[in-house]
Amino acid sequence: MIDLHFELQRPDFDFQVELSLPASGVTVVLGPSGSGKSTLMRCLAGLERQARGRLVVGSETWQDNPPQRKQPIFLPPWQRAIGYVFQEASLFDHLSVQGNLNFGLKRTRQPAAGLAALSQAIDILGIGHLLKRSVQTLSGGERQRVAIARALATRPQLLLLDEPLAALDESRREELLGWLERLRDEWTLPMVYVTHSLAEATRLATTLVLMSEGKVRRAGPIAEVLQQEGETLLNAQVLSKDPAWHLMTLGFQGGDLVLPDSGLPLGSRTRVRILARDVSLSRGAPQDSSVQNHWPCVVLGWSAGAHPAQVQVLLQLGEQTLQAHITARALDQLQLKPGESVWALVKAVSLVGGSSHPASA
Repeated sequence: MIDLHFELQRPDFDFQVELSLPASGVTVVLGPSGSGKSTLMRCLAGLERQARGRLVVGSETWQDNPPQRKQPIFLPPWQRAIGYVFQEASLFDHLSVQGNLNFGLKRTRQPAAGLAALSQAIDILGIGHLLKRSVQTLSGGERQRVAIARALATRPQLLLLDEPLAALDESRREELLGWLERLRDEWTLPMVYVTHSLAEATRLATTLVLMSEGKVRRAGPIAEVLQQEGETLLNAQVLSKDPAWHLMTLGFQGGDLVLPDSGLPLGSRTRVRILARDVSLSRGAPQDSSVQNHWPCVVLGWSAGAHPAQVQVLLQLGEQTLQAHITARALDQLQLKPGESVWALVKAVSLVGGSSHPASA
């Protein structure tokens, strides 16, 4: 685990963050400008010496300086086993791609292990054909992939990515997201990824941290956090294609759903986002309806919505939950009770990412 507790007081900013993060996967820190995302990254990297608190990465203590401690622990950035990737790829323009990667190898204490890590990174990030190129000839997405590989060559215990897609256009951003998905799935390394984009968060995150005004508003596995925000995130796999209607069928734990064919190959994995406001309920199976995706569910309960006229209904869908945002009058008319069966009709679904490597069974 990565356990952290940071406190930082400034005249116009009160920063207090306490988290326990998993030792693998991607933790996405999401929030608007000024919420404290970059401050959190600087504290993790050891760039913010004014921070008060504690940071333990695995079995190593990188920081422990509560006010009462006479001999505080504070490892400077160069003593922390981190890789840091910024918005702009900080590459050496006078060196080739291989030269930049070799520079990363100089920072590891175990050259052989670093070389093996770099070889794996080159494969996962798909930059083998770029090694002899000058970095000045690379696209923005290619530069970021090289920067990530160079960071991984140091064999870090923690990889920090501070809005690495912010400077890229939409096509390059989409391209790099695919490589980052593969890195997440194939590399057992904890990554902290800062963004203000919900689309990036729902595509990449295994853990989601929502920040506001220097505080953590919510944190946990992404599906759980989104559920608290009135959304459902499904992990799905492409099962079949219907060329006649340009549709594809996705399977998930609880059922199948039909979407316009996005070009994902058969067997590939993807995530699907469903907003509670896009889910309607029916007592019986829908007939003669334009809604293509509908599933039998069990009512678990409901809670008040943001407006007195609204309620949030929680449903059991296979091994996971689904939410429906309906009016209190509709709930009364349907006469629903916990434990009863009901049909969920999904009017809109957002495909938020996919990878071309097949899902495991």
